Amino acid sequence: MVTIKQFGTPDPALTYGARTGAYGLLARDGKLACVRIGYGPYEYDFPGGAVDLGETPQQAVVREFGEETGLLVEVGQPITDLKHYFIHEDGTPYNNHAHFFEITLLGEKPEAKCEADHELVWLSPLEVITHLKNEGYAWALVAWLRGWSKVYAAG
Repeated sequence: MVTIKQFGTPDPALTYGARTGAYGLLARDGKLACVRIGYGPYEYDFPGGAVDLGETPQQAVVREFGEETGLLVEVGQPITDLKHYFIHEDGTPYNNHAHFFEITLLGEKPEAKCEADHELVWLSPLEVITHLKNEGYAWALVAWLRGWSKVYAAG
C-alpha cells in the first residue's frame, strides 16, 4: 500500500486537531461514485468521512456510504492512506489521516441515506481528478488507477 505523509498547507496561525477518515472508491460502468456536497457552488468528494469512536476505518466507510449515498457496500483491499490539512465546514482545522479502500456495491439501502446535502453522482475518472475538493484525494485516485496499491502490497 502506498502511503504519502502529508498534503495541504497548514496555516501557521491555526492549531490542527487529529482526525481519522475513511473513503471508498466504487467503480461502475467506467465511472466512479462521488458525492456532490452542498447547495451552492458544488464540491465533489468520495463517499466517506470521519471514523467515529470505536469504529474501524472499514466500518466507517460502510456507514458513511450508506449515510451519504443510500448504497450498501463491502470494503475490499486498502488503496492508500495519507494525511491532509483542511478546514472543516464548521471552521475546525484538522490534519485528517485519510484511509482509502476499494469498494464493492452490494445493493441499495435508501433508508440509510440521512445526509440531505450529499447527492450521489457518477463521474469519469478525469472529472473526478479535476473536481475533487482535496488534492490528496485526487492522488489516492491516481494511485488506485495505476495499481500502486497492488504493487506495494506485494512487496
